[in-house]
Amino acid sequence: MTPAQLRAFAATVRCGSVKAAAADLAVSEAAVSMHIGHLRRELGDRLFTRTGSGLAFTPGGLRLATRAAELLGLQERTVLEVRQAGAGRRLLRVAVSSLFAEHAAPGLIEVFAGRADDLDVELSVHDPGDFAPLLRTRAVDAAVGPRPAALDDGVTCTHFLNYQMVAVVGPDHPLASGGAVGAGELREQTWLLGPSAIGKVGMVPSVLRRLSVPEHNQRIFQSHSASVDEAKHGKGVALAVAFAIAKDLASGGLHTLNGSVPPLRGSWNLLTLRGREASPVAAELRRFVTTPRALQAMLRGAGVTAGRFRPAIHVTLWS
Repeated sequence: MTPAQLRAFAATVRCGSVKAAAADLAVSEAAVSMHIGHLRRELGDRLFTRTGSGLAFTPGGLRLATRAAELLGLQERTVLEVRQAGAGRRLLRVAVSSLFAEHAAPGLIEVFAGRADDLDVELSVHDPGDFAPLLRTRAVDAAVGPRPAALDDGVTCTHFLNYQMVAVVGPDHPLASGGAVGAGELREQTWLLGPSAIGKVGMVPSVLRRLSVPEHNQRIFQSHSASVDEAKHGKGVALAVAFAIAKDLASGGLHTLNGSVPPLRGSWNLLTLRGREASPVAAELRRFVTTPRALQAMLRGAGVTAGRFRPAIHVTLWS
C-alpha cells in the first residue's frame, strides 16, 4: 500500500464517491479508480460497492478506512518531526503506566520540558509488561511505572519515588464506620477502579487477585479520579493514591478502610536502555528525575501547556 493509494481511498470515504474524491484531490477519476483497484488486488477485498444511495463498504473496507486515516496522519506527523529534528528540535517519547500518567506525569513534564526551548515530550500509556519490548525496539526512549519483576539485560532501572495506595469509601458508605473489614466482606463490595485495574502488573490487579474480587463486582472508569469521585458518593470502594486524596481525607470527604487492605506501598521507576544505547535526552531525564525539584513537581505539579506536551495518538475501535 502506498500513501497515494491510501489517500485516494480515504478521500473516497470522506467524500462519498470516486468523482467527489477526485475533485477533492485535484486528480482525475481514473487516477482515483486506479489506486483503489491496486488496493483491492493487494488486499483481496472489494472494499466497497456502488448502490443507488451511495457507497456500501465491506467490513474490510471499514477497517481500512480507519487505518488509512491513521497511517496518513502518522506519515504527516513523521515528516513534521524529521523537519523539526533537522531544525534542532528534540523529541522525548515516554511510555508510562496509567497511574503515573494521571497523578505525576504532568508535573514532571512541566518542569523537565520547561528547562529547554527545543524539547517536545510525547507521552503514551501502556501496560508496564510492554515496557521492555517498547524500549528494545526504540518505539519509546524511556518508560515509567512499577519495577519489573525481572529486569531485561539491556534495560536499566532508576527508582525515584515511593507512594501509597489506600482503600477508601465515602462518608455515607456502610463500611465508613471505622471498624475492621474482612476479606469476605470486601469481596462482595462494588469496586470502583481506574484503568490500572485492567493490566496484570501493578498493585491494583494484585489486590483484586488476592481478595478474589469477582469480575461482576468490578467497575472500571476512564480515570482513577473518576472512580474516587464515585466512591465519595457512596457507590463503592476505590483504591486511591494517598497523596492525591490527602485533602479529601482531612475534610472527611473520604474514609480509609481498616482490615484486609492495609496501605499498599508502591514505587515508580524510570526504565531506559543501558549506557550509550539510551538516547541523550533519555539519559538527561534519568539524571533529572531523582532531583528534589523533579520530585516536588510530580507531587504538586499543576500541569503543562499544550506547547510543551504532545500525547501519542492511538486509535481504538469498538464494535
